[in-house]
Amino acid sequence: MAQIFQGIDPYVEAQGYWPDFHHGFITYCREALADALPGSYEARVNEEMRVFSRGEEELALRKVIPDVGILRGAASEPAEATGSIATLEPVTVELPVIEEVRDAWIEIIRHPGRELVTVIELLSPSNKEQPGRDLYLAKRSALLVQQVHLVELDLLLGGRRLPMRRPLPQGDYYVLVSRHDRRPASEVYVWRRDDRLPTIPVPLKPPDSDVALDLAAVYRTAYDRGRYAKSIDYNQPIPSNL
Repeated sequence: MAQIFQGIDPYVEAQGYWPDFHHGFITYCREALADALPGSYEARVNEEMRVFSRGEEELALRKVIPDVGILRGAASEPAEATGSIATLEPVTVELPVIEEVRDAWIEIIRHPGRELVTVIELLSPSNKEQPGRDLYLAKRSALLVQQVHLVELDLLLGGRRLPMRRPLPQGDYYVLVSRHDRRPASEVYVWRRDDRLPTIPVPLKPPDSDVALDLAAVYRTAYDRGRYAKSIDYNQPIPSNL
């Protein structure tokens, strides 16, 4: 079955296929860049796994132990000193919901010193909602103070957009290209759901020119190789929050 959308298929996001699609897209994006980069550059996939507890203010794993049990029987009478044991009624306490999120991104490195030149991030739902949003924004802030270009791909309808000094133009999908030598200015590419994905520039180290990355071709490869059109139930409506 062929892809039925000219642009991004929102059902990939709506029906939970995004984690698998994310890794495929990153892989094929790296391959497209490897074919286009000058010989002094390489594109590598890096990743990390984050573990956090949803519903907690702090992002830490905690063991939950009830403080007090409820005495079964007459609570006003102390246990006799004959070695008898008071019976406690257990208290039911819910543990935090633990989530594991594996983030992958692309790093463009220049030889001979293996200098980090550009980072390409494909946002996931966990990057756009709490508690993962704060973690991503902290990583983003750390990159923005370095002499590293940052390219952020937001191919998701759901979640909160990345914070900017001024509101983003109206659209469904965004690419932000932040060149370290032009900050705080950032190039914004925006398009609607039914539009074809654009070709974007990926900045390198001057005097090397930008590399063109055809997002539509990468998306098509990731979509076709993942065979999502065979798995998606297109009879289901798209959730109203997307």
